[in-house]
Amino acid sequence: MTQKPLNLSRRHALGLTSLGLLGTLAIGLPAAAQTAWPTKPMTLVVPFPAGGGTDAFARPLSAVLSKQLGQQLIIDNKGGAGGNLGATVASKAAPDGYTWFMGAVHHAIAPSIYPKLDYSLTNDFIPIALISNVPQVIVVNPQKVAAKDLKELLAYIRSKPGQLTYGSAGNGSSHHLAGELFKMQTKTFITHIPYRGAGPALQDLMGGQIDMMFDGLGSSATHIKSGRLRAIAVAGDKRAPGFPDIPTAAESGVPTYKVATWYGLWAPKGTPKEVVDKMAAELKTALGSPELKTAWNSIGSETPTMTGKEFGDFVAAETKRWADVVKAGNIKLE
Repeated sequence: MTQKPLNLSRRHALGLTSLGLLGTLAIGLPAAAQTAWPTKPMTLVVPFPAGGGTDAFARPLSAVLSKQLGQQLIIDNKGGAGGNLGATVASKAAPDGYTWFMGAVHHAIAPSIYPKLDYSLTNDFIPIALISNVPQVIVVNPQKVAAKDLKELLAYIRSKPGQLTYGSAGNGSSHHLAGELFKMQTKTFITHIPYRGAGPALQDLMGGQIDMMFDGLGSSATHIKSGRLRAIAVAGDKRAPGFPDIPTAAESGVPTYKVATWYGLWAPKGTPKEVVDKMAAELKTALGSPELKTAWNSIGSETPTMTGKEFGDFVAAETKRWADVVKAGNIKLE
């Protein structure tokens, strides 16, 4: 039996052709572009254990972004290897807009400390924005160290060369290099004790197992306010917001000692541009909110506005700066 040919009008034929073309185009579009993003919870990889400086900014930021985006931004703490383990995990995540990475100054230091990394901050990530920038602070356990200011602390350290200990978030972390830079510039000797994150180091500092730290003000702020830690000086050009009583190292006789702990947001390479742009816009809104401005001020941070390429260039400059410090001090992993 011979089938009769379909009798399509020109109008129907054009309609079917258009539908076919649209279907073909839709197949070629990334999934994130076909639907309103986000449609499910997202993950924010934080490469340090809970309780450290990164958490002090990640948790309030996550709460505000979750509210704005209508989906949970769930924090996944993956500490280890000075922050490199979490960076490796994030770099290998699907670039679909549902995994984000909150890195730090540690990741600008890592290339000059670790000969082989399983990720590249430049090649495996897209820079979104600077989240916070806080000066580091020299803190001591007041039960173990009687010094009230930097002059007294230096005298005490010099009277006991090598006997005082300072903790860090791990070998190659900003805490570690800040301590080594301090030793170089003040010609003192303090023994370095590395931990798996700033949180555990702070706990041992308050418990009396170590004497001092060169910490990000964000993670020390609460303990300074409670009196469990004594702040000696901040390593910045000016006194920190919310902490007007803590002098700078420059005011205290060490004008060259300047170190900041900064945190930023990245997306895995390949994340759709429209998703990256939307997250950047949402982050700008979140950082400008009274809620986060107040929170940042309370832990000594100003509210940054650096995004995209400008942020990427800033990270490149920091990477070079710390490479120069590592080379000058002949700093190696312990």
